Amino acid sequence: MANEFTDAFLRLDNMGVIDSLLPFILLFTILFAVLQKTKIIGEGKKQFNTVIALILSLMVVIPHLTGRYPPGKDVVTIMNTTLPQVSLLVIAILAALLLIGVFAPGVMFGGTGMGALMGLFSLVAVVYIFGNAAGWWKGTGAFNFLNNPDTQAVLIIILVFGLIIWFITREDTGGADLMNRIGGFFQKPFGRG
Repeated sequence: MANEFTDAFLRLDNMGVIDSLLPFILLFTILFAVLQKTKIIGEGKKQFNTVIALILSLMVVIPHLTGRYPPGKDVVTIMNTTLPQVSLLVIAILAALLLIGVFAPGVMFGGTGMGALMGLFSLVAVVYIFGNAAGWWKGTGAFNFLNNPDTQAVLIIILVFGLIIWFITREDTGGADLMNRIGGFFQKPFGRG
């Protein structure tokens, strides 16, 4: 029974579903949603948004299938390499948020400096993950040790436990002022401060 289930996924992989269809559907969905939400073309232009998202998605996937991307520049390969790492990061962030919710239920992330700090951390992590998948950080760089899965696991554990300890032992007044100043620093460039 389990072997048949695995064989079904292997057949789908051999047919190119993972390599062509899933990236196409993902790109099309994201592009269509962005076009619909931003209303760049105008109000009620669903058919135009569909065509534009379809064409842009095909322009990314077809060169991958025909092998026209230069080595190391294939968008679909970078996506296929990056998305599992981004999923792991999302799971780590959700686990941290669950632990924060259990141990510090009164903490608000929306309008505080902590939200800006978490946003900055997420941006840096995503840039690092995509750059690593694209091969930008290869070599003997200062952060090459981060490619080791054991090191990544230890850093995530240290980060989660550090956050837990910080939330448990912090004082209510001292940290709030610092976080408000950090949040104000990041909100000013975007017109919110």
